[in-house]
Amino acid sequence: MRASISIDLDEIPCYCAIYGIAVPSDARATAVYDHALPRILAWLDEERIRATFFVVARDLGRDSVRAQLRAARTAGHEIASHSLSHFYDLTRKDARTIRSEVVEATRAIASAVGERPAGFRAPGYTLTDELARALVADGYTYDSSVFPCPAYYGAKAAAIGWIEVRGRTSRSIVDHPRVLTSPADPYRMGPTYASRGSGLVELPIGVTRDVTGRLPYIGTYVALASTTGATMLTRAIVGRPHVNLELHGIDLSDSDADALAFLRPHQMDLRKSADAKLASLKSAVRTLREAGYGFETLRDVARSVG
Repeated sequence: MRASISIDLDEIPCYCAIYGIAVPSDARATAVYDHALPRILAWLDEERIRATFFVVARDLGRDSVRAQLRAARTAGHEIASHSLSHFYDLTRKDARTIRSEVVEATRAIASAVGERPAGFRAPGYTLTDELARALVADGYTYDSSVFPCPAYYGAKAAAIGWIEVRGRTSRSIVDHPRVLTSPADPYRMGPTYASRGSGLVELPIGVTRDVTGRLPYIGTYVALASTTGATMLTRAIVGRPHVNLELHGIDLSDSDADALAFLRPHQMDLRKSADAKLASLKSAVRTLREAGYGFETLRDVARSVG
């Protein structure tokens, strides 16, 4: 059985956009690359895991970012695309903007790391057939955006509503409900991105087995759980042929050490230290390995999807 760790490197302005708060104008705005990414790379090296990093291409302007990603690629990690600008409402843009967000990100990432990205993840996991067609046209071999999780879908909709009730505007949006009926294991897209067929490979975001209610198996939930809770959640996904544990860089951010106290009231996982979150993630990895899973990049898994 196969498992992958994939990390979305959304920088701090992305979270400010979700919660409708001001973006800091100092070094706090780059805390994910400056502080969280080194922690993630050290952990993956310790675990001997090669992961897939989804990069927002607008963040490639800094020399230090390009150097980190080139080093990660040299170490065997995969560098994939998370769009050019991380528009949360990308799927509601016109076709020209959607294609530009795909194509320009491809070019920027290839230039920065020396290799064209093979995989794509949509901002906010929100995919449409229009976006899928743009990926095919630009030569992508797989997507990893579909998140068929009722609990997450409901929680996200409620959170957006709560933000608006409090007088702020969230940039986040919810996906079409059809995503909830999508396959939860690797497949090729059919007439729509949510159905099986012979098109682009889709590697869905992790959810527990159907019998357990397709609970979210992503970094925020695993990292926030105790080590015992992370183990229990992991056991609920064991049995799927591919486990795609999706993290965000902020999942290993530390509110105190990284000067992110301003975001802590909004971002729940910042109420737990990076060390405590890391312990939960280690517990999850250990449980998967004990169940017989080996870790691969998403690109390697996609190559085997028939």
